[in-house]
Formats: sequence, structure tokens, C-alpha cells
Amino acid sequence: MKFYGYFRSSAAYRCRIAFNLKGVQPEFVPVNLREGAQADEGFRRMNPQGLVPVLDTGAAKIAQSLAIIEWLDETHDGTALLPADPVARAHMRAFAQIIACDIHPLQNLRVLKYIKAHHGQEQQGVDGWCQHWIGEGLKACEAIASAQDHGGNFVFGEQPGLADIFLVPQMFSADRFGLDSAAFPRLNRIRAVCEALPEFAEAHPSRQPDAI
Repeated sequence: MKFYGYFRSSAAYRCRIAFNLKGVQPEFVPVNLREGAQADEGFRRMNPQGLVPVLDTGAAKIAQSLAIIEWLDETHDGTALLPADPVARAHMRAFAQIIACDIHPLQNLRVLKYIKAHHGQEQQGVDGWCQHWIGEGLKACEAIASAQDHGGNFVFGEQPGLADIFLVPQMFSADRFGLDSAAFPRLNRIRAVCEALPEFAEAHPSRQPDAI
């Protein structure tokens, strides 16, 4: 398998965590987003959106981190990334989708470039935009995580799952954009537990071969 990503991409970060939890090591192919490599014709043939990540399984090319991670969970043994119970699975997916669908798109590089180019915003304005929307989304995640009564160290239990895989990269992005995360004590505790695990630690952007 070949995995096309970028060290600082939140979506690629999620996939790296999932690969590690499953004990899967695809060949990594860097796509430099800052240099615009995602817009190259060859890459767009794999993913017409021109976004990372993309997983080439040898039999198929899969885009979108959620699709990649769910395919991985359905086709590989190891740590289950989603619970067996349908309602628990739905709650796990809903938490992940708050991040994937409602927070992450508003901090995506192409959106931030558009805000700068077409709305006259300097970096300070862009950072303020990100802080607002990341904060709004994490506020909901904090409420959901805090309402759980399972007593485990992770969002939905005693082992990391899809929710934690999405949470940790989003908290990293919150730091990048200067958001004060003190208002999210439960999320910070979960993050600390996750980042102490080698599967999460080795997926960190700073430990990737294309990190700059």
C-alpha cells in the first residue's frame, strides 16, 4: 500500500494513528501542500479534489480520512476502531464528524488562502477565524466527552477509537492557530493519555519524514 499525505495535514495525521493502531505500515509518499503538489495532474488523477490523504491499496485508491480509516477497520485485524453496537458506532461517528465535517473544513489551507486573497485578511485575521470555529466545535466535543460515564480514559471507553483518532490531530491544530484550550479540560486529559501511547506519538507531525 502507498499512503499519500503531508506531515501537518490533520486528515493525514488521523490516518497515521489508525495505521499504527492496526499495525499497518504503508509506504509513505509525501505531497507538499505548501508547494502546491496536490494540484499536480498526476495527483489529481488519484483524487480529483486535489486533497490529501489518499491511500492506494493496490486494488483501489481511497480518498478522505474517514473512508480510509473505516476501510482499514473493516479489512484488518487488531484494535477495533469502532464499537460493535450500532448505537455506540453512531455516537463515535458523530463525534468524529463534528471534527471532520464542521471544524476541519474551515481551517483547511485552501479556505485560509481564499480568505487572505479575496477578503483582505492578514495572518492575524485568519488565525482569529480559525480560533473561533475550532473553539466552537471543541466546545461541543468537550460537552459530549464530559457527559460520558464509562470511567475510561478515552472519549467513549477504555481503549482509543475513531473519536480519539480525530480528536488528537484537531487539538494539535488548535495549538497551531493559537487557541487557548484551557476551556476543554476533559479533551486535554484524553489527549494527554493518547499522546503517551506509541501509536499516537509516532504519528505526530514532528516525527514524519517530510516534517520541516
